[in-house]
Amino acid sequence: MKRNILHCLVERGAHIKVFPAKTTYDELKVFQPDGYFISNGPGDPAPMDYAIHTVQQILADDRPLFGICLGHQLLALANGISTFKMHHGHRGLNHPVKNLITGKSEITTQNHGFGVDPESVKSNAQIEITHVNLNDHSIEGIRVKNKKAFSVQYHPEATPGPHDSRYLFDQFIDLMKS
Repeated sequence: MKRNILHCLVERGAHIKVFPAKTTYDELKVFQPDGYFISNGPGDPAPMDYAIHTVQQILADDRPLFGICLGHQLLALANGISTFKMHHGHRGLNHPVKNLITGKSEITTQNHGFGVDPESVKSNAQIEITHVNLNDHSIEGIRVKNKKAFSVQYHPEATPGPHDSRYLFDQFIDLMKS
């Protein structure tokens, strides 16, 4: 997990605790959090059954959830949406992403080699695409309809824009307050 993600949450008043990836949902609930953040991480998300199951349990309890990068892919997998290894991953900064809700574009930083399958998303009525990459039209953000759960593929804690995407942390805090 990138340290600046923690800073972005703390500067918004969040009291946080970081857990290892294989922590069970029952162990997480002992902390009594107002919401769950699923962080970035390495590798192929598909074999991470333990994490997919945890995300499914969070969703079943209807708890606020925000995922970044690997967390984005895990939210997709938890909803039956497949992921794939990209031919060329997205690396570095200055990747333009369009927020389909606001119509605004953001300059983002990215570091991933896996993506969310567009056809799987289109066939899932419970998922809404919220962000797309303007270079290759890959999916950069989703939200679960009728749940307090959303994710982005890129890194809003990074500063290429310089703060084009920091509003996502505000949205997460607002979900936990509502």
